[in-house]
Amino acid sequence: MTRVTCIEPGGESVGVEIRDGWSLMQGAKSQGVQGIEAQCGGACACATCHCYVDPAWIGKLPPPGAAESLMLTNVAAEQRPNSRLSCQIRIEPGLEGLVVAFPDRQS
Repeated sequence: MTRVTCIEPGGESVGVEIRDGWSLMQGAKSQGVQGIEAQCGGACACATCHCYVDPAWIGKLPPPGAAESLMLTNVAAEQRPNSRLSCQIRIEPGLEGLVVAFPDRQS
């Protein structure tokens, strides 16, 4: 299990323990983190699990693939250089302490 801090749209910081190998979206939703719609269930087809990765962590993640990059052009909130789809972030022990924020809207 890897501990991740999720900042909900209202600003509340929520610590979650996510099983290694799961997506950030899967783990955060399973623990009730607010601000994630995930309409496609994690298939990288809807952009409703958009998050902002803390700048200190963005370089520690693999870059977005082609499908994710395309879907990021469809996010409802502002797209930023640290925007990612939480369904495409696979949790691993090296991400212990990862911090992500969810925007005020997903659709």
